Amino acid sequence: MINTLLWDVDGTLLDFKAAESAAVRSLFREFSLGPCTDEMISRYSAINEVFWQRLERNEITKRQVLVGRFEQFFAEVNVPVALAEEFNRRYQLRLGDTIVYRDRSLQLVQSLRGRVKQYAVSNGATAAQTKKLRLSGLGDLMDGVFLSEAVGAEKPNIAFFDAVFEAIGPVRAEEVMIVGDSLTSDIRGGNNAGILTCWYNPEKKSAPAGYRIDYDIADLWEIVPLLEA
Repeated sequence: MINTLLWDVDGTLLDFKAAESAAVRSLFREFSLGPCTDEMISRYSAINEVFWQRLERNEITKRQVLVGRFEQFFAEVNVPVALAEEFNRRYQLRLGDTIVYRDRSLQLVQSLRGRVKQYAVSNGATAAQTKKLRLSGLGDLMDGVFLSEAVGAEKPNIAFFDAVFEAIGPVRAEEVMIVGDSLTSDIRGGNNAGILTCWYNPEKKSAPAGYRIDYDIADLWEIVPLLEA
């Protein structure tokens, strides 16, 4: 029986795309950089995803992700690249201003409190994640929060999960499940740690070979019957 859930935050419990778009657009206005179109947001989002995947493969550092993504984006849209570092600093704080829950996630986490242990596990920057978890109310409902900057390792690295399990006490792998939208971070991480995996897949995509996906769900509330089984 599953008694411990490891929740991804961005893209799972919270709508990251909505927060990302709002933060970038508001900072374009703040920096007087002109209009930020839907096409520009889409391009930034694609660049950002590539940078985070490189981090997951241990190819670059967290700082290279946070600043480098804006350097590349700005170079492509003719914005002064020198603004990237300050833009990123403000972006981390602005990112937490927009809270959009996926699938009534707040009510779901509330309903599961006391029934299973719940922990937030995120690679997101500490400044952004701390604010999101506080303003969303999700942080107060968790039994613990594990952010990669504090842990000293990123999902999907086994070192991240070793640190989590050391902190929460003895666990049996078959009783722990990670829930997340990212195959490369959450599902791969769960595979590396030998725990159950639940892919949050609202678009019902087909997963490439090479991942062990124990459960594939399109709505977060599909977790409830899995816990009752």
